[in-house]
Amino acid sequence: MAVAAFKGLFNSKFHGNKMMERKSSGRRRVFVQTETGSVLGIELDRSDNAHTVKRKLQIALNVPIEERSLIFGDVVLKNDLSTVRNDSPLLLTKNFMHRSSSTPCLSPTGKDVQQRDQSGPIEILVCSDHFSRIRKLVREIVEAMKFGIDPIPVCGGLGGAYYFRDCQGENCAIVKPTDEEPYAPNNPKGFIGKALGQPGLKHSVRVGETGFREVAAYLLDYDHFANVPSTALVKVTHSIFNVNGEVNGTKQQERKEFSKIASLQQFIPHDFDASDYGTSSFPVAAVHKIGILDIRILNTDRHAGNLLVRKIDGGGGLDQVELVPIDHGLCLPENLEDPYFEWIHWPQASIPFSEDELEYISHLDPFRDSELLRMELPMIREACLRVLVVCTIFLKEAAISGLCLAEIGEMMSREFRGQQEEPSELEFICIEARRLLEERNMLSDNVRAVENEFQFEIDCEEESDITCNLEKILAPQACWPLGGNIRNPLSKVEENVEECTEEDGNIIPPRSDEYAFTAQEKAPTVPRLSMSMKNVSIGDKSWKHENVMQKNGYLSGTSSGNRSVNEQLAGSTRFVKLADMSEEEWVQYLENFQHLVYLAFSNRKSGSVGQRQRQRLGTSCQF
Repeated sequence: MAVAAFKGLFNSKFHGNKMMERKSSGRRRVFVQTETGSVLGIELDRSDNAHTVKRKLQIALNVPIEERSLIFGDVVLKNDLSTVRNDSPLLLTKNFMHRSSSTPCLSPTGKDVQQRDQSGPIEILVCSDHFSRIRKLVREIVEAMKFGIDPIPVCGGLGGAYYFRDCQGENCAIVKPTDEEPYAPNNPKGFIGKALGQPGLKHSVRVGETGFREVAAYLLDYDHFANVPSTALVKVTHSIFNVNGEVNGTKQQERKEFSKIASLQQFIPHDFDASDYGTSSFPVAAVHKIGILDIRILNTDRHAGNLLVRKIDGGGGLDQVELVPIDHGLCLPENLEDPYFEWIHWPQASIPFSEDELEYISHLDPFRDSELLRMELPMIREACLRVLVVCTIFLKEAAISGLCLAEIGEMMSREFRGQQEEPSELEFICIEARRLLEERNMLSDNVRAVENEFQFEIDCEEESDITCNLEKILAPQACWPLGGNIRNPLSKVEENVEECTEEDGNIIPPRSDEYAFTAQEKAPTVPRLSMSMKNVSIGDKSWKHENVMQKNGYLSGTSSGNRSVNEQLAGSTRFVKLADMSEEEWVQYLENFQHLVYLAFSNRKSGSVGQRQRQRLGTSCQF
């Protein structure tokens, strides 16, 4: 689309979320979760503010509220609670996190608690028409629980998960509590040590927020295109859940019930997962559709173990199977991360998109997607939505240019030389878009400075002298590096596993400098980035080191389903950040990005045509 139309579309859809902020602050019900996982349903009155809500939590759950804040996504709640919608989950967390062992999750006590939280065993949060299938599923589970059919724990995986069953005793849903994720306070498998809201397995995915992403993947799978199972965010109360530090009795009647916020996903009966059999016989369309979803949401953990395979009509061969993608908790990171697309090496990914798939891609609207997530999952951070927008635009332009799924995935994936990461081709374009934005801001600042300097010293007769002065002052602009007071966009972020746990432990909310870059130099790469993208083909990898071990090769190709928790920890390199831009800068950044992507793919297309012509010419000369 043209830049002007692009900007207008962005403005009209980006500011649509302001409607939510104008909602009245009438009586609503919210679910507040403490940093250790306890959950309480609270009725909000017009007179309620953050202090009164924290006071109710203190009385009901016997938890400390001093030096703690009530947050809703990116927002620290104070006096005004009008932005909080009905059935929204809030988080009570410390202002400063200190390294310590996990504290017990205290259960509600007394009659006062029973009067305050009268929710049922399972309650869907942020309800809408998108969750009609889940509502029916919840009714079946609650009915089964009345007959004594309780859930059972899932043995595999790094986090806590539970199969909930129907009246026939069959698994019908899988529930993953947010406070039992890897590193979360109540993880049942020993992977603890962090509070909710701190960086998790991926530094750009916080502990306790993978469940939101599971629901987001389902909501973005329009028309059940990629076959993501029905998923919703729920509050569940049961004695089966794990609470570290709580002494439960060995007899079932002695166990206490705990309420938790969790993702609830429809259980899909299947014959095996994609890691159990060869993948070459899987339907091309199924692989394409899952790959399209993974690219849109920047899935950082797509491996064969989280692709379920169902035989259709009980057939014996693999020519009639259905693929079901699950486990989307590590998608939509807060910054551009290195994705993991195992399907890159599958033969289906090298086959061009079909007409139906191209039509589906052409109708994707990243701003409509963002608005949907703001309305249905208002706790999703704005930085995650920006990643969604960038990746969707890249996918749409790549599809228009005729690229196949494998080519797009490779351009989004980083390469390694030893233990050093190189930015992906997508990241290079993002870096150049940011450089142009900062160059534009610097130019504007200098123009304003020059105007202020000369505004009282010039008149119309000195116009020629003014021009000379302006040229003299602005001439170095074209070759200014992104140093000094402007951070180098290629610099790596200083991060480690203890991020947000000690000196800079304030985890709420993400500030504009939350992921500030250091002043480390990347001298060999910066000049390459500073040149015009007009002469650079996105398909040209000449800037990369030779003999590089690809991300999906032996170095890191083991699917995360078979790796230890330490092996799954992401590296600390961040080449691109999107959260620190204002709304105005974000619009300008997207204009730059859209233009650079168009130029890059145009050059790639013309380069491919020239290469084919040279090949034909060379062939004809041989005869």
